[in-house]
Parts: sequence; structure tokens; C-alpha cells
Amino acid sequence: MQVRLLGAVGAALVASVLSVAPAMAQTKLKWAHVYETNEPYHTDALWAAEEIKKRTNGKYEVQVFPASQLGNENQINEGLGLGTVDMIYTGVAFAGSIHKPIAITNAPFILRNFDHFMAYRSSPLFRDIAKGYEGRTRHKVVTLTYYGQRHVTANKAVNKPEDMKGMKLRVPPAPLFLMFTKSVGANATPIAFAEVYLALQQGTVDGQENPLPTIMAKKFYEVQSHIMLTGHITESLLTIVGSHVWPKLSDAEKKIFEEVLSEASLKATNEIRAQESKLADEFKKLGKTVIAPDREPFRQAAMPLHNDGSGGWSKAEYDALQALK
Repeated sequence: MQVRLLGAVGAALVASVLSVAPAMAQTKLKWAHVYETNEPYHTDALWAAEEIKKRTNGKYEVQVFPASQLGNENQINEGLGLGTVDMIYTGVAFAGSIHKPIAITNAPFILRNFDHFMAYRSSPLFRDIAKGYEGRTRHKVVTLTYYGQRHVTANKAVNKPEDMKGMKLRVPPAPLFLMFTKSVGANATPIAFAEVYLALQQGTVDGQENPLPTIMAKKFYEVQSHIMLTGHITESLLTIVGSHVWPKLSDAEKKIFEEVLSEASLKATNEIRAQESKLADEFKKLGKTVIAPDREPFRQAAMPLHNDGSGGWSKAEYDALQALK
């Protein structure tokens, strides 16, 4: 009787351990970004999170934290190094604070157009530059997502670079954005993304610059009367997995993460591109003044700064980027 009872207890213990094993094996990952919940970056991150969970049989549960919930761009980049966040979207200029060449595409007018961006995105040049960042951080750069062409907004018309002289222009708090303001003679005012609307509303700055989908999503048009289609920077976001996460993944799991995150990136890229093509007309319907200035004077003002040494990339990297078709 005692032997039978002990056997029953042992079986119960084994069953108990087995029942909790899947829960114990599950790993929760935090994916942080600064974008709004209605933007493709977030909606496609949610899709990716579900796909990763599904394709890893529930082993990895990715929780997505939008709208600067876990910090601004600089803070989530720091968090990736500290291990307080596991994955991030980040603008290339912010990653460039660690490895300067990865921010090369944020130089004004260094990319010709969307097709030039897509050629870079899939090029060996991008992967080589990403390896430099990975070597410094041990983080994994998975892919590059289109963020859109950046345009200037203000409460006055801007038709030529001289019209921006002395303008207090909000720029992201990353050094490379100073190249654009320097080229047009504006006064750069670095402000965190979440604080831009209030800064515009209160007149702390005269204007800001962002892609049309961001201007719409963040409602900057409510406090700015003019939108100038300068297209001065073709912006992009990196999807990065932290060094405390990537090495622990099996080869099969790494493949799943790369495939899913790349799919999500392409989805967001196509959605942002589609939004861009429609939004100028939408802003006009909202009563905004939309100006399409001649971009050539802006480009001519920026080009001498491309290789002045401040960017941190080599002439060889610059030439390789320009050679892409």
C-alpha cells in the first residue's frame, strides 16, 4: 500500500513538472519604439510578434511597446545595451552614434529617391556597414525599413534654402541631423519625438521636419500651416535584436526571427510608400498650404557637406552608395 501511494505521488509530481515546463520555457521579449499605435511600424510589429510566437510554438512572446513607453530614441538604444529592452526600431542616425557609417543615408540628398533606398537596403554595402555596428555592439541588425522622405513644416512659406536662415528647426537629438540645418542656415533645436507637438504649439521652435505619414500620425499639421515638400532626407529605421538575446537563439530560431522581421519590414515599407503618395492632397483638404519647392538649390547646398569628415563614413562607402542603381 505504501509503495503504491509513493508511486502515485511520484507520478503526480512528474505530471506537475511536465505541466509547468512549457510555461517555464517561454521567453518574453520587449520590443520598444517611439511611433504611434496607428502607424505601420507598430501594426506590422504586432503582426511580427504573433508570427514569431506561432512559428516558435509559443517559445517566444514578443511584447511591443509603442509611443516612447519605454523611453525616447536615445534611451531605447541605451536600453538595448543594458538589456532592459530586447528589440528596437531605431532611426539610422541614432545607431550612428555608436557606429557612424550606419547613418550614411541620413545625410541630406545623399539618396536620390525611393528606388535608390531600396537598392541600398538589399545591397552588400548595407550588410557590410551593419557588420561594423554589430562588431561594436554584438547586437544583430536584421533589416532596414523605409520611414519616408522628410519634409519641412512651418508657419510660413519656404521656397529656397535662404528662407530657412535663422529658423529654429526641431531636429531629432542625433548629431547627423545637424548637417541639414547647417546646409540651410537654420538653428537646430534637438527635441525628443514625444515633445515635438508641444514645442510647436508653444512656439519653442518655428518648425520641424518629418515624413508626411508622421506629420499626419503625430498631428503636427494642427500647429503648422505650411508643409514644404523638400524631401531632404530619405529616412529609414533599423530593426535590431539585442546582444543578450540573439546569441541565445538556435540557428532555426534565428532564421525565424530574420524571416518574420524582414517580412514585417517590407510590409511597413510598402504601406508607408503608399501613404506618402496620397497625403499631400489630404493635407490640402485639411486647409494646409502645401509647397513643392525646387529641390535643386537645397541639394546643392547640402552636397559639399557629404564628405567634409563630419559624417564619419569613408569616401569608398560614399562612392559605393552613389554607384547603386
